Amino acid sequence: MTPIYLSIQEALHRLTHREAAADDEEGQGMVEYALILVLIAVVVILVVSTVGKQVSNVFSNVSKGLG
Repeated sequence: MTPIYLSIQEALHRLTHREAAADDEEGQGMVEYALILVLIAVVVILVVSTVGKQVSNVFSNVSKGLG
């Protein structure tokens, strides 16, 4: 085979492997963002449920004091 053909073939090989590696990294990044989002959602739900109970108790005490 000619040297030009081999260099073109090598360049194409590098390009295809670089794109595949970039796709893998992009997918990995999306999974990381999804895990972070799930973690934030769980923390927000826990905080809202805890604070919600405390706020409910405060309003109950105030309404009992007024009534």
